[in-house]
Amino acid sequence: MRFHLISCEVFYREICHVMARSRHEVDLRFLPKGLHNYAGLSMRQRIQDCIDAGDARGYDAVLLGYGLCGLGLVGIQARSVPVVLPRAHDCITVLLGSRERYAEHALANPGTYYLSSGWIERNGSEEGERQLTPLLSTGPAVVYEDLVAKYGEDNAKFLWNELYGPAKHYGSISFISMGVEPTEHFRSIARQRAERWGVAYQELRGDMTILERLINGPWDGDFQVIRPGEALRPTYDDAIVGAETPAT
Repeated sequence: MRFHLISCEVFYREICHVMARSRHEVDLRFLPKGLHNYAGLSMRQRIQDCIDAGDARGYDAVLLGYGLCGLGLVGIQARSVPVVLPRAHDCITVLLGSRERYAEHALANPGTYYLSSGWIERNGSEEGERQLTPLLSTGPAVVYEDLVAKYGEDNAKFLWNELYGPAKHYGSISFISMGVEPTEHFRSIARQRAERWGVAYQELRGDMTILERLINGPWDGDFQVIRPGEALRPTYDDAIVGAETPAT
């Protein structure tokens, strides 16, 4: 079969690994990490544009390497072929291999900041994270350099740490090792960050199951298939995502 796979670049190494072993023909498009930090419209439109651009190329399905991503995918529409994505709130579910495993770990380890090779190398440095801060639902994202310009470097550092400082929000860093990266290199970076933040460090073994099934199937209950003419909607329950026919 022939698929069009559109994915966040946070899965770069993992998806390339799975694709190299797949029997299917897959055309791949990576989009920049962090689109959801600028609210749903930008993210949804970028992905929809990619879906639409490949609509006439004879694909059997469009595959999305995304979760719901802070409602960033709500409204995505399937055109002439189905669109398939995992039932996941975000990329951590995908990296850990199941919703149940993510929920179990998060409940047992509240305040965990998760890292993977993609999170580290794809605009994942602490300097890079200053460019893509968490979006407040009531206003635009704050950019570190804007604080510097307005208040000066010392005051900007103080304000940044008060608003977004990791020690205020996180108690540990968990590095997810997927087995396809030079583990020691990324482990070292994750450990150093935990030391700088003054938080605990732990390591988790990742699971490629969701990405393997996204590309190779089967698309059973762990995946949402959006049929032509339908749009993605949030379900606000354990299913996470569903599909509906948009009102005309």
